[in-house]
Amino acid sequence: MNNPRKLQIGVMGSCSDLKYSKQVEALAEQVGEEIAKVGAVLIFGAEKDLDSLSCAACRGSKRFGGLTIGITYGATIDGIVEQQADAIVTAGMGRGGGREFVLVSSCDAIICISGGSGTLTEIAIAYQASIPIIVLAETGGWSERLSGTFLDDRKRVRVEPASDAKTAVDLALSQIKKKYDCH
Repeated sequence: MNNPRKLQIGVMGSCSDLKYSKQVEALAEQVGEEIAKVGAVLIFGAEKDLDSLSCAACRGSKRFGGLTIGITYGATIDGIVEQQADAIVTAGMGRGGGREFVLVSSCDAIICISGGSGTLTEIAIAYQASIPIIVLAETGGWSERLSGTFLDDRKRVRVEPASDAKTAVDLALSQIKKKYDCH
């Protein structure tokens, strides 16, 4: 890609009320670290009321000097859980599609970890927009359920499985390259 713009990789995943394990949280942090190591911008869902795997990825990225941008719901940046983000963008809309649309549309690729209904929405939005989708295949939730599939017969993008953080980021980069036919 001959574009000087930094690649933007989104990390989507479960909120803490879905009770993910410490191992899955550590994996999300590793994904953030790997995104920082390749010099991409981490785009994540900035939560106001509870922690999430997206926020964990932000923390991992910041440990390695990465640039992070959180997309939140509502009309203000008040009350953001993850205070390490470099910037917060408000979608001006509630959960359930508004914030998720802005979040996913701001990404060159997304990496999903576990995930409930919000992550499912984000995967569907990425699919409709032909944005590459990578999932950590054995983390539960929608990531595990959709691993290796297409969402419908249009076969826009395959939900690509990865077994670890480095593989997930490498797959995201290769899918972005393929999408933009980079040399």
